[in-house]
Amino acid sequence: MREPIYKVERYTDIKDMIEKTGEKYADRPAYLFRTEEPGKLREITHREFRNQIKELGTRLIDLGLKDKRIAVIGENCYEWCVSYLAVVTGTGIVVPLDKALPENEIESLIIRSEVEAIFYTKKYDEIMQKLKEKGNTKIKYFISMNEEEHKDNIYSFHKLLVEGKKLIEDGDRRFIDAKINPDVMGIMLFTSGTTAMSKAVMLSHKNIVSNLYDIASVIKLVPEDRMLSFLPLHHTFESTVGFLYPISCGCAIIFCDGIRHIGDNIKEFDITAMISVPALFEGMYRKVKKGIEKKGKWAKVEKGIKISNFLRKFGIDIRQKLFKEVHEAVGTKLRLFVAGGAALDPDYEKGFIDLGFTIYQGYGLTESSPVIAAEDDKYQRLGSIGKAFPSLDVKIDNPNEEGIGELLTKGPTIMIGYYDNEEATKEAIEDGWLHTGDLAKIDKDGYIFITGRKKFVIVLKNGKNIYPEELEALVNKIEGVKESFVYGKPEDDGDFKICAKIVYDKDIVKEIYNIEDEKQIKEVIWNEVKKINKQMPAYKYIRDIIVTDKELIKTTTQKIKRHEEIKTVM
Repeated sequence: MREPIYKVERYTDIKDMIEKTGEKYADRPAYLFRTEEPGKLREITHREFRNQIKELGTRLIDLGLKDKRIAVIGENCYEWCVSYLAVVTGTGIVVPLDKALPENEIESLIIRSEVEAIFYTKKYDEIMQKLKEKGNTKIKYFISMNEEEHKDNIYSFHKLLVEGKKLIEDGDRRFIDAKINPDVMGIMLFTSGTTAMSKAVMLSHKNIVSNLYDIASVIKLVPEDRMLSFLPLHHTFESTVGFLYPISCGCAIIFCDGIRHIGDNIKEFDITAMISVPALFEGMYRKVKKGIEKKGKWAKVEKGIKISNFLRKFGIDIRQKLFKEVHEAVGTKLRLFVAGGAALDPDYEKGFIDLGFTIYQGYGLTESSPVIAAEDDKYQRLGSIGKAFPSLDVKIDNPNEEGIGELLTKGPTIMIGYYDNEEATKEAIEDGWLHTGDLAKIDKDGYIFITGRKKFVIVLKNGKNIYPEELEALVNKIEGVKESFVYGKPEDDGDFKICAKIVYDKDIVKEIYNIEDEKQIKEVIWNEVKKINKQMPAYKYIRDIIVTDKELIKTTTQKIKRHEEIKTVM
């Protein structure tokens, strides 16, 4: 456990946070949207945002939904945020659902969570109509975020706001005066995976506000910051770090128009901060580097990096001026990237830092609300996930001779447990310690290094451990490779042969190597893999590869479904 960097306020629950910060930042913009007039933005202030939360919450209680479970599903939008907070800060238990799930899984999770109302965007009109007709759920209220009026037993989000406002004007204070129990379930979140495997994580208000305290105590956002919302809001990383945290700091949130528009959105809205998965930041860096190389200026930049890195040792930082052209290409106001959800390649992290950008790697789980550790405004070490947050203890369980073992964590952000699954809860939490399922080592200074998932380790006959993620990170650096999957193929002698399934990018392979034939592509990539092998001890050698241009099977949070992929290669 370490000391906070900044002195920040603690909140008893999410409602307490919303009320206190609402008074503090009332007139600042909470959300920004473009208008038809070029350069002119429409804003919703923190006061307006909080008023609409009260209006919607009041009407939900009036509908008889006090202490009930209410689901929210849809693309990132303002209505999603109001709905979430209207449920959780006085009405009942919010159940954010993954917008990328197929129809049958959405239906299954709605049944499992026993929700009695659901907010949804237009995209889900058809699914909701089918559920209404089937009548196999507990849903009494279907609430459209897009409809302007109630019709055909479908409630309008916008109309509920109007009705809630009238109730408040008439003296209804049931929502406004609602008391929150910070220790009971306020949020039910399903882990990614198939319906049968996904577990319902029970999080309390205490869990979330403890994590908000930790984040604010080590990574500073200011009211002038503008956060680009890109990752799905149902994802705990985006929900806590990209939504609730900026709201608590009086920042403005802007919804991204989509992955192809990120660059334009950053410049158009003067974005200062964003969180995302490493793949996005790595793609941004490659694009920036490629642009510099096309202009024939990369050698000049490399020389500039050497000079600026030397000067930084003496406290002189000229990166912003020296690489002004790069910052103009990416976004002149952009000051902070936070990567999470997977491992960030240290080379890309260093690349951004060398060019004068601040990028931190964070780590966490849905079960920990979610952030456990992160690099921050004081502590950063390439390849690490930083240090454990101030409220949390971490330790390595049963470390091997290299100091690698399962990462355990304990503290106020750890979930209540899995809903209706006592056995899984007991497996995950022992004596208050959460088993993360991730293998890690902690250096003498307290920096944590993740080495892979415990269940994915390949144990060779000689007792040596192979961490697939470590090898995948190396393979993914080969030019033209999009992603890879390393696995152990059982041999007749009881050992494993290390193999890799490699996904190549047709366009990049054609541009760089001027080849299109898969046999030739395999040969070129295999030669690059051999070079990687030479850098490692023999037991880690990749002995065989498969190449394809078809994407790997992934969860909705873009993690490789290894158990599914294994079936395709065996």
